[in-house]
Amino acid sequence: MPAEHVDVLIVGAGLAGVGAACRLRQRHPHRTVAVLEARGAIGGTWDQFRYPGVRSDSDMFTLGYGFRPWRRAEAIADGPSIREYIRDTAREFGIDERIRFHHRVVSASWSSDRALWTVTAVRADTGEQVTLTCSLLHVCSGYYRYDEGYTPQLPGVDRYRGTLVHPQHWPEDLEHRGRRVVVIGSGATAVTLVPAMSADAAHVTMLQRSPSYVMALPSVDPLARLLKRLLPDRVTFPVVRWKNALSMGLFFRLSRRAPGLVRRLIERGVRSALPDGFDVDRHFSPEYRPWDQRLCFVPDGDLFRALRRGAASVVTDTIDTFTPDGIRLGSGAELAADIVVTATGLNLLAIGGIALDVDGEPVDVGRAVTYKGMMLDGVPNFAMTIGYTNASWTLKADLVAEYVCRLLTHLDEHRLDRATPVLPPGDRPEQPLIDLQAGYVLRSIDRMPKQGHAAPWRLHQNYVRDALELRHGSVTRDMDFGVAAGGRQSLTGGGSESGGGADR
Repeated sequence: MPAEHVDVLIVGAGLAGVGAACRLRQRHPHRTVAVLEARGAIGGTWDQFRYPGVRSDSDMFTLGYGFRPWRRAEAIADGPSIREYIRDTAREFGIDERIRFHHRVVSASWSSDRALWTVTAVRADTGEQVTLTCSLLHVCSGYYRYDEGYTPQLPGVDRYRGTLVHPQHWPEDLEHRGRRVVVIGSGATAVTLVPAMSADAAHVTMLQRSPSYVMALPSVDPLARLLKRLLPDRVTFPVVRWKNALSMGLFFRLSRRAPGLVRRLIERGVRSALPDGFDVDRHFSPEYRPWDQRLCFVPDGDLFRALRRGAASVVTDTIDTFTPDGIRLGSGAELAADIVVTATGLNLLAIGGIALDVDGEPVDVGRAVTYKGMMLDGVPNFAMTIGYTNASWTLKADLVAEYVCRLLTHLDEHRLDRATPVLPPGDRPEQPLIDLQAGYVLRSIDRMPKQGHAAPWRLHQNYVRDALELRHGSVTRDMDFGVAAGGRQSLTGGGSESGGGADR
């Protein structure tokens, strides 16, 4: 019995996967689409993470979909609201009916003779192996492991008698009211957890080995609040979306060109938000430049408010060892803790760990070079979504989805089956795709794809530039096109046709 075939197979039913499927339904309604999701629910990251206070670290006018406006005034939204927004979008566009849950994709094999991917998935609920074929494979699984967060070696942790938890796997029944909590970490998750838990805990301590840049942002966008009183959402949303995208891009470039100035501006904001005498230099002045790692944004300065009222504190030190009742620090001081939260980061995983091969030759994803930050050199009819590290994930995800639709239109118009990025001859670049110095990136950098020296192989982390290139730029540059050996395959839902020659 032949494997079931769909025109486009999307891996992942999170923010990017649902968005990609909606774009296809809008622009290629004749195509068959299926979405394979390893977990049992829509939402991806926003369904996985359930820790107290979980929220967006980008504004919702850019984290939301360009084709479905975020209609609330809040710029920073809580996790449950984002999860419901994704699920509502899937229902509105009929994508929820095309999602197959508990399907973890383990391998995908391309056949040039047939111009098809053969995709193998394992059902987590039954253990059954499932095989499908597709004409185009689009992986929207993000870049971290969903089944395992990163926890460093913690000396003496076996002696600890309290509760140890990682934010990626938060227990539903964990009660922190009236308890002493230590959050290990200084990134976006830690600065979210500390003020959220401090509302009910006896005390919360943020224990960090080194500080991060932290900035306060208003939870409600002032321009959005003003325009909503005067204009409909269809006008307000794109105006605020572009304003936020441009302002974040300008801030990133200023950080690169004048890091000392940006450092001073950030530290001035922190000092004004904290009591006189607070040791800002020790606890909020990193050694690295702004945007060498992601900045941490706190809505309405909630972290600083928790510190001001004494419900939370920051300790910058190293861990000597865990004790039965807490943590002894390198300085010799001890932190008593009923609960220790290891907000210590993620484990990266390129394309969801899927094993790719092209005509039987395995694809080494860690050495592959990305085309426009979304395809791989020498890999036909394949796309992956990796969002921005200096702006909202969805801004890039939406551009990738639009480009996939443009590429499919080009194949249709020229009666072609195959589109393969081909890196021009020369030295093979080794620059990592993700240009951050964060620990979670550096730990796994060898397993992530690379980027080239110049467009379209260079990733610029620039929304305006990418919008022009992916929406309006060439779809043929550095791309090899062709047809299946046996005639045209069903990219449009029809039968085989005789095909034309390759088109460059």
